Amino acid sequence: MFIETETTPNPATLKFLPGQDVMATGTRDFRDEEDAAASPLAEALFSLGDVTGVFFGRDFVSVTAGPGVEWSGLKPQVVAILLDHFVSQAPLFHPVSGNGIAVPADDDVDYGDDPADADVVAQIKELLETRIRPAVANDGGDIAYRGFRDGVVYLTMQGACSGCPSSTATLKQGIEGLLKHYVPEVSEVRAA
Repeated sequence: MFIETETTPNPATLKFLPGQDVMATGTRDFRDEEDAAASPLAEALFSLGDVTGVFFGRDFVSVTAGPGVEWSGLKPQVVAILLDHFVSQAPLFHPVSGNGIAVPADDDVDYGDDPADADVVAQIKELLETRIRPAVANDGGDIAYRGFRDGVVYLTMQGACSGCPSSTATLKQGIEGLLKHYVPEVSEVRAA
């Protein structure tokens, strides 16, 4: 097995491609060791000590290193853990058991979509799925819809995009411009 590595716009994050599906559907963002308890792979990556974020995409794993950590030393350790995991075909998540460990839900914030805006929300979600999320996934991250209210679209950046120095520009100039162009009811995009 060979694991490809790609840089991302976030210098603290590398994207690792194992050449197979990581998650069949959806994505999962782990921001600390407590979150990582749901996944043996995320736990192993956080156990390196220099990892501050892990993100599972459809066919990649993004890993964020802590401030001041050099990838030259961390990258071989991450690749070794990923190889062990995928070669052994270990489960990505711990099964639900009596000890209460399960895959926690994303922090869904409800910005109270107005039912009268259902058509606008459907257009926004369609653009996110078809035009924006694939581009963001290429950079090792994801974007989650959180709501639409009074012309404002609320989104959450995940994975390599969370904390990336260019994420504000991506959100305001890229995503906001695209949504305003196709959905005139959109006046602004904000990070949730």
